[in-house]
Amino acid sequence: MAFKRPEEQLKLIRRGTVEIISEDELMKKLEKSYQSNTPLVIKAGFDPSAPDIHLGHTVLLRKMRHFQQLGHWVVFLIGDFTGMIGDPTGKSEIRNQLTREQVLENAKTYQKQISKILDPEKTEIVFNSSWFEKMSSYDFLELTSHLTVAQILARDDFKQRYTQGKDISLLEFIYPLLQGYDSVELKADIELGGTDQKFNLLVGRQMQKDWDREQQVVVMMPLLEGLDGVQKMSKSLNNYVGVNDPADEMYGKLMSISDVLMFRYYELLTDVPYEEISKMKSDIKLEKLHPKKCKEKLAEEITAFYHGKEAAVTASAVFASRFSGGTNWEDSQTFEKRVIPSAQWENGKLWICKMLTACGACKSSSDARRLIQQKAVMLNGGIVSDVALELPIPDKEYLLKIGKKQFIKITVNE
Repeated sequence: MAFKRPEEQLKLIRRGTVEIISEDELMKKLEKSYQSNTPLVIKAGFDPSAPDIHLGHTVLLRKMRHFQQLGHWVVFLIGDFTGMIGDPTGKSEIRNQLTREQVLENAKTYQKQISKILDPEKTEIVFNSSWFEKMSSYDFLELTSHLTVAQILARDDFKQRYTQGKDISLLEFIYPLLQGYDSVELKADIELGGTDQKFNLLVGRQMQKDWDREQQVVVMMPLLEGLDGVQKMSKSLNNYVGVNDPADEMYGKLMSISDVLMFRYYELLTDVPYEEISKMKSDIKLEKLHPKKCKEKLAEEITAFYHGKEAAVTASAVFASRFSGGTNWEDSQTFEKRVIPSAQWENGKLWICKMLTACGACKSSSDARRLIQQKAVMLNGGIVSDVALELPIPDKEYLLKIGKKQFIKITVNE
């Protein structure tokens, strides 16, 4: 295929990225690829530590898709060997090791789920056990000579654990070396990773240099906030949207996010042009457009990507039906307005059970807990399932549905 000019490619590559190390090197690689009509090797590694992929993971996968659209070759690396160790990045304690059986079972689900995002014909799936299991003990020991203890302890997360007297296993020290060596084996031109992976990604550059290989360019993507708009999307925090979530559940969850987070999702989880996103922001500011209309478009866009247009339209109708019997809920007269003073939002947050009692929907926190556990509480279209959920002060309002007949609009009195 004929490649686009490097300048045009760079425009798409830059979308949503936080940092590129370095852009000059990237341009040289793109220019060489363009002149020789040869695709670059794009690497991204995923340790199958859990069976399901959520939208937070797809920030990287979508960037891989961008490279595929530009004609480059994507290598989806499944860390079946490193997955048994577990990436220590951002962890405050020693991670529990997974068995090989657990890792391989999770890896099977990964291969199926990524096909929803990546073009299978332009994707090579590899397992890093294919080279690490062939290494002799001598080779493995030689690998450890490429990084010093001082370099590893310079990492913020390791430094913090060390100064706090928390244990760090030797396996965790070795992990960055293994991830870096993956780039040597794959002859990666570009490696993608989240901002929390910067140390490991740079080790890959160093390892390639030590093996007299051309160093990879590092493209770092942001960590996606979950539905709460505060913490990183995570299944353990129950603030996630799963790639395999049913269409109506996916749509409803996306309708629950804040207006501010909505545009971050537009940028990182869709291909809607920046110009169109900017116009939506401007029209909302000028009160020419209601934020809910933009959120509906976002929810339908993402749901359609994973389930098809027809399923997305159906999910939209189901969502509207649940909340207002088929009418637009902001126009419905069934919503009772309740004001919760900003003073009640401790550090800008309010516990969902406290919100339900403060607005008069429940008599007590235990009553609120019971309703949440029964999945009888909906917030902005999504079922609330986490009794520990803390909500930030809304940009405008929160819309609650409790049971079948109680509809409450929460606003804040500044």
